[in-house]
Amino acid sequence: MLIVRLGLILMIVTSIAAGGLSLLNTQTAPIIAHNQAMEAQRAREEVTRKLGDVELVEVPVSEDFSYFRAVDTSSSEVVGYAGLAKGAGYSSLIRTMVGFDKNFEIVGMKIVFQQETPGLGTKAEEPAFLDQFNGVSGETVAVTKDGGTIDSITGATITSRAIAVSINDLVERIKSARDAAPSDTTVATEEAKHPPREITVEPTQPARNPED
Repeated sequence: MLIVRLGLILMIVTSIAAGGLSLLNTQTAPIIAHNQAMEAQRAREEVTRKLGDVELVEVPVSEDFSYFRAVDTSSSEVVGYAGLAKGAGYSSLIRTMVGFDKNFEIVGMKIVFQQETPGLGTKAEEPAFLDQFNGVSGETVAVTKDGGTIDSITGATITSRAIAVSINDLVERIKSARDAAPSDTTVATEEAKHPPREITVEPTQPARNPED
């Protein structure tokens, strides 16, 4: 009988604890999501700073991928792009926010998440490594061991290569999505070339009674 009572007490305590954790998660999840969104926004602004005064316009592509057009606020022209590159490093999935000019040359980079080996792969966040990417084409950027110009971090070639390859993949995805759907400017131009015809609808004459 004592064992049954202890079992019931344990079950009640466990249920209350689980309910409390569920409630806490429900209350904190929106706050965490908001903070993550704000951090991503700040990272995008940081990596596109060299493009001047721009507005970053999101372009949703799929449920798990979108990129941003950098639109010049004075000319309304697209002067660059920004997006999140993801690559499997030595011990984690590395997420890198990257800014490009309109020719996809890199104008800024920021590692927003990594859990690589301390003292080795973690050096990917240091300017000595990141600054090498400035002005390099995102389509062809590669570490020196792969024929590129980026010097790998000593003892962390896998981490270095993962970042470069993830940028290649990001550019490919952005270009593919961009080329598949015309920009707003292109759509407006086509409408200007071929304006819709005006259609005049003649009023309907009432049917005449043959007896009139």
